[in-house]
Amino acid sequence: MSSAQRVAAVRQFNRFYTRTIGVLGDRLQTTPYSLTEARVIYELSQGEQMETVELRNRLGLDPGYLSRIFTRFEADGVVRLGRSQADSRRQTVQLTESGRRVFATLDQHAGLEMAALLDRLGDSDQMRLLTAMSTIERLLYTPAPGAQVTLRPPVAGDMGWVAHRQGVVYAEEYGYDHYFEALVGRIVADYVENHVPGLEDAWIAEVDGVPAGSIFCVRKDETTAQLRLLFVEPWARGLGVGGKLVRQCLRFAIDAGYRDMVLWTNKDLDAARRIYERAGFQLISEEQEERFGGMQTFQNWQVRLSEATV
Repeated sequence: MSSAQRVAAVRQFNRFYTRTIGVLGDRLQTTPYSLTEARVIYELSQGEQMETVELRNRLGLDPGYLSRIFTRFEADGVVRLGRSQADSRRQTVQLTESGRRVFATLDQHAGLEMAALLDRLGDSDQMRLLTAMSTIERLLYTPAPGAQVTLRPPVAGDMGWVAHRQGVVYAEEYGYDHYFEALVGRIVADYVENHVPGLEDAWIAEVDGVPAGSIFCVRKDETTAQLRLLFVEPWARGLGVGGKLVRQCLRFAIDAGYRDMVLWTNKDLDAARRIYERAGFQLISEEQEERFGGMQTFQNWQVRLSEATV
């Protein structure tokens, strides 16, 4: 598919989805407000007060257009405009009590309309739709500065995601063949089938609720834990995801009573290597091998957990 065809396909989907959710016209269904006006009200509902310039930057709106919206909202009694205490040159805006009631009505109507849309589908098709929407969100998501990184246990679908995403990303970035994805799949399957609670664990990292990385801690022997499958999505790099995952893995191994932790990696993974070095890992050995579609230099690293940086 050519670049022009891909662009046309995305635009076609946008037109279809906009038409489906009923906001193609000038006003939202059952409300007197346009989609943009409803979005402004939603953003204002998330806090007590904000500067208008912050709201404008967040939504990417033209200053004149936003000013006209505020003029209408103020006339309707929906918002209250003022001046920032920190800088009187800056205008502030907040919802009035009437404005919060407007938001509650908009929110209720939106929920009912979306529930009606989902009711057209059976349970399995609803889950397919939600999975596809999550994929779109993940692929197009760009984290804002200060985005929140959280770790959680794996849930249904995460193990497949780990194997799929590592297979795709390492093929794109390093030219790995399908044997690498098969290796990841075997590691994941072995963890699921032989998981020892209290001695092994795994974590999925999320950035603002979007899956962004993973790591596994598995038992190598009675005194040694092994760090496996550290992965960070390309769009989430630089946010501290990898470091947070490694520190969690180390803390778990310490609490589980292990003495050492080891890992196996590829010399080409520079960002991961820097994370390991900061955590206290030391290079023990390396060897070259023809694997994953080319010559690789594999490395073995180790850290005494009592000396790890967590």
